[in-house]
Amino acid sequence: MEKYDVKFKKKLGQNFLKNNNVVKRIVDVSGVDENSLVIEVGPGGAIMTRELAMKAKNVLAYEIDQDLSDELFKRLEGFDNVNVLFQDFLDSDLSGDVSNYEYDKLFFVSNVPYYITTPIILKLIKSGLKFNKIVMMVQKEVGDRFSTGPGSREYGSITVLLNYFYDIRKEFFVSKKEFVPEPKVDSLIVSFTEKENKLPLKDFNFFEKILHDSFQYKRKNIRNNLKSYDLKIVEKVLSDYNYDLTVRAEELDLEIFVSLANALYK
Repeated sequence: MEKYDVKFKKKLGQNFLKNNNVVKRIVDVSGVDENSLVIEVGPGGAIMTRELAMKAKNVLAYEIDQDLSDELFKRLEGFDNVNVLFQDFLDSDLSGDVSNYEYDKLFFVSNVPYYITTPIILKLIKSGLKFNKIVMMVQKEVGDRFSTGPGSREYGSITVLLNYFYDIRKEFFVSKKEFVPEPKVDSLIVSFTEKENKLPLKDFNFFEKILHDSFQYKRKNIRNNLKSYDLKIVEKVLSDYNYDLTVRAEELDLEIFVSLANALYK
């Protein structure tokens, strides 16, 4: 079990893994090998960074907390294939940073700060980089939301958005007892593998907007949530799938939302 000589910052969502067996299992799930570049966000106490560095060609880690520098460099001594950038990952030029490396495979493996899970995934999507696999530790409730289907309570706009790009798999459960300090919630390891054959989409940003608006008020139906759009077009698309304007967004699958976005896009 790892022990850390740091002051944990709650506002940065700092909960460090302490069990090496959990870390080894995460890295095994990722499939990282000696020809890989791995992106990690929030290396914290470097417990996973070290494990990744033993398997990968290079590890590029982003850490927002400059106060962790002494602990990180102490724990990463001897690992010359690791580069830690002390900056906010969400503000980084990710594709530019990655262009400095030669690699055959690109991975994202991280115990991400839970409060920025969705912005991190959106940044990965919009980076234009092709990841062989994305493996993330997320709050259990969030992992359930990412991997659920239409009709469930957890189903939302982020579910549809992620399922457009990725095949999503819940890998394994991680108890809150495996962290220091112990958080209030349990976690899931979730993996994302990019889909080979995505549905044709006219405009991604418009698709994202349609999803946001469709799920804006979960108790309201599509007629109410999309009333600012051409409802005749919405009605026609829905009727093609045997639905009408009284349906709620949580009942519709990915293909229907893609069809709606393509039909409404000007």
